[in-house]
Amino acid sequence: MPTPVILDVDTGVDDALAILFAVAHPDLDVLGITCVAGNASLEQVVDNTLRVLDAAAAGDIPVAAGAHRPLIAPARSASHVHGADGLGGLVLPATRRTARPEHAVELLRRLIMDRAEPVTLVALAPQTNLALLLRTHPEVAGRIERIVVMGGSASVGNATAVAEFNVWHDPEAAAIVFDAGVPVYMYGLDVFNRVSVAADRAHALERGDHSVGRIVGELLGSRIALSEDEHAEYTGLIGDAGAVCSIVEPAALRTERRPVRVELAGLGRGQTLVDRREFAGEDVVHGLVDPWPVVEVALDVDADRVARLFLDTVLALPSGA
Repeated sequence: MPTPVILDVDTGVDDALAILFAVAHPDLDVLGITCVAGNASLEQVVDNTLRVLDAAAAGDIPVAAGAHRPLIAPARSASHVHGADGLGGLVLPATRRTARPEHAVELLRRLIMDRAEPVTLVALAPQTNLALLLRTHPEVAGRIERIVVMGGSASVGNATAVAEFNVWHDPEAAAIVFDAGVPVYMYGLDVFNRVSVAADRAHALERGDHSVGRIVGELLGSRIALSEDEHAEYTGLIGDAGAVCSIVEPAALRTERRPVRVELAGLGRGQTLVDRREFAGEDVVHGLVDPWPVVEVALDVDADRVARLFLDTVLALPSGA
C-alpha cells in the first residue's frame, strides 16, 4: 500500500526534481503540497510548484501557500543559487492549476486529520509551515508517522561554515519541529552532497525525446552560484529528491539515532549539533544540558543506487513529446 505523504516545498531546482519523483513513484501517495518562501519568494514557489505538477501530468493534488518569511528572522531567498525564478532559468508552460484558498497550515491539518492512517510529512524547505502547524494544532502530532527533513548536517554547512540552508533560514522553526515529539528522519548535507547524475547522462536527457527527461536534464545541469560572480561547474545533484527516495529505498542509506540540537545563537546559528559520542560526556554527567531530541540521522548513502532509482522513476512519467 502506498505511503501517504505531504510535501512541504520551496520549489527551486531540486524541489522540482523531488516533486517529479514523488508523483511518479507508485509506492507514494502524494496527498498535497504546501509551499513556503525559501529558494524563491512564496508567490514564485507556488507558481513553480503548479507548473511542475503539470509537467508530471499529476492529478488534482491540492497546493496551498504558507509562510512568506521565517518566524523571527527577516525574509531571505536563495535566488542567487536557484536563479530569480527558482528553477535556474528553466521555462515551463503557464498552468491553469490554481492554489487552494486556504493557508498551508490549514491544508496540512485537514489532510492529516482526514486520513485513517498516519501521514508522513516531507520537509524539503525551511520548516516554518510545519512549526506553525505543530504549535497551532498540536493534536496533529499523534497522526504523523514521521517527518522526513531535508536539512541539517552532522559535518559542514553550506549557508554558513556549520549551518545548512533550510535550517539556517528558520532555525527557530526547525527547533520546534525537532522537539515536537514526532519521529524525525534527517536527510542532511552528509548524504545530500553525494547523490548525483553523471554529466553525460544529464546532457543526453536534455537533448532527448522524452519531455520529462528534458526537464530533468536541464534541472540537473543548473549551475549553482558560489558567489555573485562565480558559478560551480556541473554537479548533477538530485538534492531534495534524495530525501524522497529514502522513503521508498531506506536500505540505500545508513542511519544512526543520535541526539540533535538546533543552535539558535552566535556564529553557530542554524547548525544542527549531532551528538555522535558513544559515552556521556561531562556536560551530561554533571547535568549541564537538558536532553536533546533523538533523531534518525542519515550518515552514508549508496549514491549510485539512489541515483538509479531517481532516474528510473521520473523517466516512467508520461512524455508529452
